[in-house]
Amino acid sequence: MEELKKFETLFEPELMREIAKSASVVQINEGATILDVGQAVKVIPLLLEGILKISRFDESGKELLLYYVHANESCAMTFTCCMQQYPSEIKAVAETNVKLIAIPIGVMDEWLSKYPTWKRFVMKTIRNRFNELLNTIDQLAFQKLDERLVTYLKEKARATNSMLINLSHEEIANELASSREVISRLLKKLENEKKLLLYRGQIKLLSNL
Repeated sequence: MEELKKFETLFEPELMREIAKSASVVQINEGATILDVGQAVKVIPLLLEGILKISRFDESGKELLLYYVHANESCAMTFTCCMQQYPSEIKAVAETNVKLIAIPIGVMDEWLSKYPTWKRFVMKTIRNRFNELLNTIDQLAFQKLDERLVTYLKEKARATNSMLINLSHEEIANELASSREVISRLLKKLENEKKLLLYRGQIKLLSNL
């Protein structure tokens, strides 16, 4: 599997052969949902290209962005769900066009005990995502909404490697569990402060944001 070459320094040769034998390469279009709340987790995604957005929803259906998964990473929530055989508690959506290696969950326990590099990769992924979740909790608990909005915009720019963000005010409000009116007001305030420019369905961040 040609796509596996970028992981040669991460996993031992025996594990690389196992992945090539048991996994498959999948391409997913931007905007597609690859895992929804309540679905059974059948594969572990190992990203080759693109970005996945991982979110949770409250009882009223409001969305809360948890974290992004980038190339050469995986989703910690799929690890924990498949190890405990729980249905998914998150929604994973392709933020961009995505190319990933789909690893069957049936190999999870075997690889954890058999391959030290896989165990390190899983534990590092869980630790990193846990730290990101703590950061999200800190923002909700200690930051005002305008501060959270700036943090969100900067993270979105970093995730997409672009200062031009293709999102509506409604979409941003949904991800920050706020209302469109409040987000529009805060974005206009930032524009008046010359920290960004607002267009229809787009936001251009400026260097002083």
